[in-house]
Amino acid sequence: MRELPPPDPGSPDDRSATRYLGWLVRQAWVSVSAAVFFAVVWMVCQAFTPAVIGKAIDAGLAHHDGGQLLIWSMVLFVVGLVQAGAGLLRHRRAVYNWLASAYRTVQVAVRQAGWLGVALPRRLDAGEVVAIGTADITHIGNAVDITARGVGSVVAVVTVTTILLVTSVPLGLVVVLGIPLLMAVVSVLIRPLHHRQQAYREQQGRLTGRATDMVGGLRVLRGVGGEPVMSQRYRAESQTLRAAGVRVARVEALLHAAQVLLPGTFLVLVTWLGARFAISGKITVGQLVSFYGYAAFLVSPLRQLTETIDKLIRGHVSSRRVVSMLRVRTDLPGPARPLPMPERGELVDPVSGVVVRPGLVTAIAAAVPADAVAVADRLGRYTASGAGTTLGGVPLKDLDPAAVRARIVVADNDARLFSGSLRDDLDPEATGRVAVALEAASATDVVAALPDGLDSEVAERGRSFSGGQQQRLRLVRALVADPEILVLVEPTSAVDAHTEARIADRLATARAGRTTVVCSTSPLVLDRADHVVYVEDGTVVAEGTHRELLDSSFAYARTVLRE
Repeated sequence: MRELPPPDPGSPDDRSATRYLGWLVRQAWVSVSAAVFFAVVWMVCQAFTPAVIGKAIDAGLAHHDGGQLLIWSMVLFVVGLVQAGAGLLRHRRAVYNWLASAYRTVQVAVRQAGWLGVALPRRLDAGEVVAIGTADITHIGNAVDITARGVGSVVAVVTVTTILLVTSVPLGLVVVLGIPLLMAVVSVLIRPLHHRQQAYREQQGRLTGRATDMVGGLRVLRGVGGEPVMSQRYRAESQTLRAAGVRVARVEALLHAAQVLLPGTFLVLVTWLGARFAISGKITVGQLVSFYGYAAFLVSPLRQLTETIDKLIRGHVSSRRVVSMLRVRTDLPGPARPLPMPERGELVDPVSGVVVRPGLVTAIAAAVPADAVAVADRLGRYTASGAGTTLGGVPLKDLDPAAVRARIVVADNDARLFSGSLRDDLDPEATGRVAVALEAASATDVVAALPDGLDSEVAERGRSFSGGQQQRLRLVRALVADPEILVLVEPTSAVDAHTEARIADRLATARAGRTTVVCSTSPLVLDRADHVVYVEDGTVVAEGTHRELLDSSFAYARTVLRE
């Protein structure tokens, strides 16, 4: 897939949204062009059908000429065959264009989310991202899909108008003057519809975000008794969204009414005028039938024109949201010219004074757990405050972000298990290290209890596993990745003491020769570490082995022994 040109700086505007839709069309220009061609053939065949029927009536029935009747009947049959074939091919191209546009939008959104990485939650609301992948791709796909039918409808209207003008100037003028009237009525409804759809889309994103937060924190809400408060807020916001949806529906109802009323008015007017002209002898019976057919046929392209406007507006609104996401920039930018990655060296956080020596298991115990989490984020350069962190004397901010992510992995308890096969979740690259990692994380019993072992399906967010089981499986995934530097944040906080002891005993063996950092205040984990760093008020105040610190630092002993 070709790259999307970077959006202009500033807030999303109509021009950038239009440019995005244009980019989607250019990505599949062959298919879109084919859809337009087949749509034009399909609609023109329908436009010529009344004329062929009128010729058959005048040349065959009115003059009792069987030969002419047969010829025009065969012409009608051929036109019908071409119309059917073009309609089939147009529909196939339309479905492809819808899918291509919708899923290209998914691709660019996922690529942007991956590029933002850890900055994504800080820069974008989760509900906004979810809404792009659900509602917006549908509207964008519809906007590209309707392009072919919209062009075909314009050509068909022009064709019918030309035929009517050639046959009868008054009837042709009815169409020529009536179509601008229809577009004028529709344009009156477009602006309020655009604004209301924009407001509805923004409220939908906020409500989706609220729902995502509630689902993610449901256990916490139940624990603190916050369910009624959050439910009340969600109920109020959903009613606001419902009211916004009703306002959008009112304008859409008027638009749909215009789609029926105005073309129907054309049908009545053209039929009435045609009948009067036939009675007065200005047109033949066959031409009267043709005019009625044209009037009835015009209902379809005129309705499709208004549908095109409606779907283009919806797609435009959704495109603005996508462009808004694509404009977001990470607060952890990479260097223009990355420095070479050092072969090996100490990982140093100058803010706290933590020094991680290569090849050792270093434990970070903090009086306030949030301080340890902040140190872990800086060591992995997951926050802007970690710009001064160095690896082998080279600042992480001067290294290629992708290389840093491959070299340093921070595994915390916010990581989620994904739906699908457990084997694919734990070892997506099929490294073959799952068995060893399961043993090290003391998670073999979790897999053994599953009906299909590693081939069992994981429920959404791993909800079928307990908190302790999820934590051990997350540890397995981190060990399977086997990075040079692994930072673990409270990897055993949700397991029992016996399991925690087994994990602490096996972790050093599983990570032999690699650098490991464990943020924990568990005496079982700290006792197995090669080096322990004690952090208080965000700064290192003591370091040594676990037993040395128990003897030399009262604050450390009080923290880890919970006294």
